Amino acid sequence: MASETRAMPAGALPIYYQAVEGDTVRQIQGGVIDETLLSIYVNGESLATMMCSPLQLEALAVGFLYTEGIIESADDIGHLQLNASGSVADVLLTRGEVSLPRRMILTSGCGGGVTAQILSERYPALDSDFVTTPAALLRLMRQLQGAARLYTAVRGVHTAVLGDERGLLVSAEDVGRHNAVDKVAGEALLRRIDSRDRILGASGRISSEMLGKARRLGLPIVASRTAPTSISLRLAKAWRICVVGYARAGGMRVYTHGWRLGLG
Repeated sequence: MASETRAMPAGALPIYYQAVEGDTVRQIQGGVIDETLLSIYVNGESLATMMCSPLQLEALAVGFLYTEGIIESADDIGHLQLNASGSVADVLLTRGEVSLPRRMILTSGCGGGVTAQILSERYPALDSDFVTTPAALLRLMRQLQGAARLYTAVRGVHTAVLGDERGLLVSAEDVGRHNAVDKVAGEALLRRIDSRDRILGASGRISSEMLGKARRLGLPIVASRTAPTSISLRLAKAWRICVVGYARAGGMRVYTHGWRLGLG
């Protein structure tokens, strides 16, 4: 049996497996996505424990606090520190008293995370007249594909990007699609990138929780390489968010507010 080797990127671990193709069996040294546990503490109080990829953990903590409504900006964070193993993120806010929701345990599964928000009439419709073109959106989705380095190497991971008409601004990968969006949000906050009137691109399904995070970020367009859910479309209609599915080379499906892409 032949053996193949290749270097693993950060976020992946080497693993041997047998590849069976017809009557041929090969021993392969490949890779598998690394998954870790991160606990977030706010002002010394346990807030959430989540399964995630061990990359951009500070951004994940900041983005999660923002999309869950715990902070309003990066200025609300006085100190953020990861422990040596990267399993705990300690966050001290600039204000001493903060009302935290019940402790949350989130998995990396794609069935939807646990959220403290009730997604109904929490937010008003977006006060934005942002419009772009299908060509600009597809260009960003091509850049999403290029940013999916872990996915290209070993599969099994989601990608999210924040961009505008000029292209990609922030990207992130994670075993959980919700985590990938939170990482993008956190990177934008830490780098002082205004997310309003930008575009969110994602590799995974657009769920109601994902739509809620997009509304929190003030994003008028959310696009995916796959499909949205019915509740996400209902929320998108109310929030004036254009939802696009199956955005791939050669086409897309525009489900809501097509005027943001210049459609009738």
